[in-house]
Amino acid sequence: MMNIRFVDTTLRDGQQSLWAYGMRTGMIVPIAGNMDQAGFEAIELGGPVELPKCVRELREDPWERYRLISSRIKKTPLRVIHGTRSGFAIYPHAVHQLYDRCMAEVGVKQVRISDSWNDAADWQWRVQQARAAGLEPIINLIYTISPRHTDEYYARKTREALDLKVFRVCLKDPGGILTPERTRTIVPAVLQSANGTTVELHTHCTTGLGSLCCLEAIKGGITSINTAIPPLADGSSNPSIFNVARNSRAMGYAPVVEEDPIRPVADHFTAIAKRENLTIGTPPEYDYAQYVHQIPGGMISNLRHQLRLVGMESKLEQTLEEAAHVRAEFGYPIMVTPLSQFVGSQAAINVIVGERYKEVTDQTIQYALGVWGKEGGALMDVNVKDKILSRARAGEIAEREPPHASLPELRRKFGGPGVADEEVLLRFFTSREDVETMRAAGPARLTANTGNSWINLLEELTRQSNRSSVFIQRGDFSLRLGKKPVA
Repeated sequence: MMNIRFVDTTLRDGQQSLWAYGMRTGMIVPIAGNMDQAGFEAIELGGPVELPKCVRELREDPWERYRLISSRIKKTPLRVIHGTRSGFAIYPHAVHQLYDRCMAEVGVKQVRISDSWNDAADWQWRVQQARAAGLEPIINLIYTISPRHTDEYYARKTREALDLKVFRVCLKDPGGILTPERTRTIVPAVLQSANGTTVELHTHCTTGLGSLCCLEAIKGGITSINTAIPPLADGSSNPSIFNVARNSRAMGYAPVVEEDPIRPVADHFTAIAKRENLTIGTPPEYDYAQYVHQIPGGMISNLRHQLRLVGMESKLEQTLEEAAHVRAEFGYPIMVTPLSQFVGSQAAINVIVGERYKEVTDQTIQYALGVWGKEGGALMDVNVKDKILSRARAGEIAEREPPHASLPELRRKFGGPGVADEEVLLRFFTSREDVETMRAAGPARLTANTGNSWINLLEELTRQSNRSSVFIQRGDFSLRLGKKPVA
């Protein structure tokens, strides 16, 4: 009987997909210990995109959050995920070096490394710096559908990843466009090239097939599956741990997970979702159109909003069809941030203007120049590329120097004497003023107010070692807790 193990994505992809990184520290701390008892292979935390969200919108210190989580999750390795071109800016290498070091210092053990082109050269320096920081590197093989992204392509990329002596590889399907049929062919190809190295599957439920793909992958030999805890599973998130574990068990496999400790976690987050009017993930209906345009679900709502602003919301379907044409002309980039946004935005502009590529974004020009990956410029349709680069704006952008700040320069610009590296990163991703405003808001509230806030409060107060007793009074009710003297 083959053991099936799980990586938990609730605090990372679950909340990113469904709650837009709106999870507060007080929502996490009360149930972190439960998650540690489940026997997950790893628990993922938010990546660099979480830093500005915490500082600017939640007014919470993300480093305080990570330390609180790390103090409660002691048995399960903590993990982060990030990539050089997975955001909307290309940051200096020094930023990634500093980020990896700071994450290792707060207790993170692993990092999943993404490149939106699956570029082995980009993987290489990221793997080197991860190891230097003390993190175990895992390479994401980002999945997409196109004439050139064949099973052999992913088998070759697996070999390139293993040439870097990484800890693991992960077949990552961010758009949820993997099908059970394709799973049956791609999984054996990747596993054969992996030659015994553990391969994880990470897929989403966007098209309604995520859980089925997990089960097909298990039948094909995958022994590690990424899942989330409801209500932060399903929908555009990852499959539910309860669903995959139950079905794999029925199929004769042995899921290695303790489900009882995480049932209260599901209840906890469900109560928060209902109170805060946050999304509760539900299994979506099958949507074949997702395989045609491959625009991520969250981005479709943004396109609809952009079209509505110019009175053209009725042209959403035309825009999605145009996105498929733009993607082909762009050389079939993987539809992951930021490349999917570049394709979708240009498609919307083409529809709004009424003439293809009459107006283009700066990002489209950068893409044609190879700024966002050399494959972008090399694989783009020649006629489209000439039309994009023939304008004066392209010449201006071509003359820009890429960011090359060293670690000392980064510390000098955003820090100064006595400023910690964590503070340098917060100022880099936001501003000195944003960080000061966050500090002025005080420490994060550590109770989630989910119906048992008294219990949460007492638990938190008794954890603190700098006091010998706790006294609580409300009206006629009073309670005193004290430490028992050591004999």
